Amino acid sequence: MKRILTLLLIIPLLSMTIENDKAKFIGKWIGEDEKEIGYSNFDSEGYAYFEVQGQIMGGKEFVRKGKKGNMTYEINSKTNPIQVNLVVTMLEPKEQKKLLCIANFIDHDTMEFAISFDENRPTEFDSENSLIFKREKQKNE
Repeated sequence: MKRILTLLLIIPLLSMTIENDKAKFIGKWIGEDEKEIGYSNFDSEGYAYFEVQGQIMGGKEFVRKGKKGNMTYEINSKTNPIQVNLVVTMLEPKEQKKLLCIANFIDHDTMEFAISFDENRPTEFDSENSLIFKREKQKNE
């Protein structure tokens, strides 16, 4: 009986930790790469998108080459740096690709983010694979 009670207490704590880790990412982030401004956005529903030159890739629904898809994200903050998976799902035909990333919070509103377009997760932040993103403040903040 004690084991069951212990499990009932631990499970909500684990889900709270996962939600708190995800909450660090939620918001619209602005970054600059070779003088080009871009945005990344992580929402509370688990969707993510990138926006460059007005073009949006990802989110709850997007169209690429005439096909619909979406992009979600997964966070593993038990690692250092934090592991982030961006999961791009094309709906027809059903195909999935994971972009393996790492993130490091410099402060609450500044994040270093590295992404790999091959199947290897970056192990460090360098000028080739990473950007610094600043959280864009909402008007009511």
